[in-house]
Amino acid sequence: MSHFLKKLELNGFKSFAGRTVLEFPAGIVAVVGPNGSGKSNIVDAIRWLLGERDAKNLRGGKGEDLIFAGTQKRARVGVAQASLHFENKNKFFPVDFEEVVVSREIRRDGQSKYYLNKSEILLRDLIDFFAKVRLGSRGLIIIGQGDSDMFIRATPLERREMIEEILGLREYQIKKADAERRLKNSRVNLVQVTALIEEIEPHLRSLRRQTGRWERRGALEEELRTLENDFFGWQLAEMRTKNADVDGRMAAHQRQFEALAREKTEAETRQVAVEESQPEERKRLAGVKEEIAGLMEARNRLQKDLGRIEAQVEMAKRIPAVGGVVPHGGNHTIEHLLDVIRKVKEELQAALDEEPLGVLAAVENALEELGFAIEEANAPQQEEREVDAPKREPAVPEPLRRELARASEDIGELEKRIATLRETERGLEAAQEGFYANFKAAVGDVQQAQAKIDLWEKTNRELLLEKERIDLRRDDILHQINQAGRHADEFRDAQAVRAENLAEMEHRMFRLRGDLASIGEVDEALMKEARETEERHKYLLQESEDLTKAIADLATLMQELTEKIAGEFEKSLGKINTEFEKFFGLMFGGGSARLKVPKPKAERAEDDGEEENADVSAGGDGEAEGDGVLEIERPQGIEIDVKLPRKKVTSLDMLSGGERSLVGIAALFAMVSVSPPPFLVLDEIDAPLDERNARRFGDMLKEFSKRTQFIVVTHNRATMEAAEVLYGITLAEDGSSKVVSLKLEPEAVTEAAATAG
Repeated sequence: MSHFLKKLELNGFKSFAGRTVLEFPAGIVAVVGPNGSGKSNIVDAIRWLLGERDAKNLRGGKGEDLIFAGTQKRARVGVAQASLHFENKNKFFPVDFEEVVVSREIRRDGQSKYYLNKSEILLRDLIDFFAKVRLGSRGLIIIGQGDSDMFIRATPLERREMIEEILGLREYQIKKADAERRLKNSRVNLVQVTALIEEIEPHLRSLRRQTGRWERRGALEEELRTLENDFFGWQLAEMRTKNADVDGRMAAHQRQFEALAREKTEAETRQVAVEESQPEERKRLAGVKEEIAGLMEARNRLQKDLGRIEAQVEMAKRIPAVGGVVPHGGNHTIEHLLDVIRKVKEELQAALDEEPLGVLAAVENALEELGFAIEEANAPQQEEREVDAPKREPAVPEPLRRELARASEDIGELEKRIATLRETERGLEAAQEGFYANFKAAVGDVQQAQAKIDLWEKTNRELLLEKERIDLRRDDILHQINQAGRHADEFRDAQAVRAENLAEMEHRMFRLRGDLASIGEVDEALMKEARETEERHKYLLQESEDLTKAIADLATLMQELTEKIAGEFEKSLGKINTEFEKFFGLMFGGGSARLKVPKPKAERAEDDGEEENADVSAGGDGEAEGDGVLEIERPQGIEIDVKLPRKKVTSLDMLSGGERSLVGIAALFAMVSVSPPPFLVLDEIDAPLDERNARRFGDMLKEFSKRTQFIVVTHNRATMEAAEVLYGITLAEDGSSKVVSLKLEPEAVTEAAATAG
């Protein structure tokens, strides 16, 4: 036999004030007792634990009515608790527990909690959990008191829900209803998102036009910054390299100067030593040279004297002869003498630029020519004196002749002295040749050392000039960097790129700066608005894309669920009809009955219609959008077509109460035979049955108890006889319900049933 329900625990629930435990073995458990003892409260507890939320379906007005209200002898309690234990060794529930315990509690302040194996969960999760295993509070798992004809009284759609739940299709209907709700919401959201996109796009286009040039500014600034990094970075790096190179060369050059200075100092020291070691003859030679200089001065004086004599002779030439007679040959002789004097003067003048020996030769020639000229001048005068002695004076005055004679003597003396000095000078110069060689070498060393220093100073000036040019170039680069609004420190660690064409790069930077200046400064407020609007537009586009995809996915899901539900339902409905026909004939002793689905009808509903409750299992089979209208293919309900033996029935309303109960029970067992649930709770559904049909009902319970566990609340003896366990419910003295359990053999069951009856 099937064993699924293990036990039910109640504490403060309705009439069960204290803790009450009902064990449910396999097979049929009958709950009996007088009216008002609280038998049906057990059914209400199971319904409540399966997820029922409506207090009216639990025979109460509000949630607080589920809590023990108290009696004259027993105080009320503040909380109602109930737990239902399920056997799960065969993994009927999709959880890794051998036992599943569903618990629920409610307090007088309205607070309600749900637990699954002591873990708190939401009611929605609890309903989904039971739906996956074909359990629920509103199907045919629980049939309440007076609801034996519930299947007959239900609407066609409600009948379909009952069948779908017992077939295990409730889970798919819930998913389909949820998908339908989300589909409708997604379509509404898509319309709203589309409207928002259309609303902000014109403004966004305007913002894009305004910010486009500023966005271009960012690209230009980035390009300019890259160019500046390459342009200035490479130049500064190059300047650093050149400066380091010049500093190194200057340091090395400075070290060379110390060696050159030492070399010059040593050469000058050697020269001084040579000069200090010169012989006495050199001093004498210097005296000889001084004497020669004195002779040159004497020569100058002689020249002056000759000039004076020339002047005197010229004056003598102009003196007239005595008695008006011109001396014979007088003028001619004087002119000749003057010519000789002029010639001598010219020769002496030319000799002034020559060596002393040349001066001596010139003086000797001059004296010889003057002698000849004086003799020529005196010869005619002598003749005239002899002839005309009493008549003429001498042509040349006596004083002048004496001066000429004295000059001749002086020149003779000068010649002798010069000749002597020449001999002395030659001797001294011969002695000084070795000294001159040493002195010349010493002077040459000094000059050579000075030449090296001069070359060093020239090179040093070139290095200083080169360093100055580098410093000027670096200062110019730093000035350009400051003008660009940058700082040199920014390029200290920059990876400088070799600039192939600095002029082209500089020209490009000027153009970029001009473009940036024409663009102007960025309006940050407008840029922020543009970014926010762009982000919102992007977000809305993504939302639109996601919603469109979600709509397509939901439509596909609904189509798949519709096809699955329709396929499973259609396949199972034929089997149910077969069983329904069999049980109907058994109950009525003939006749026929079947369940049928009418042809579908399409309904049209406005998009903004009320959203269906997520827990309602009837969902749309399909939707199509057009002009704001949803076309929904609603699921068709189930109609019952019966034909009673010996009675013509055109509608279910013509059936009596007993007949309606028999039809309902036949339909129930037909569905149970096709898709047996793990358990069924039946609350006095056999009350309308007569004894014969009650026994048939008991026999069917025994047959189906092999596959389904039954909890039956009953007053019927035949039903009690079919049970393996009887729970008797009575009222205690304090007014609360009390349970008495009894497990009986078949004979004992019959006796107990007779006693209960």
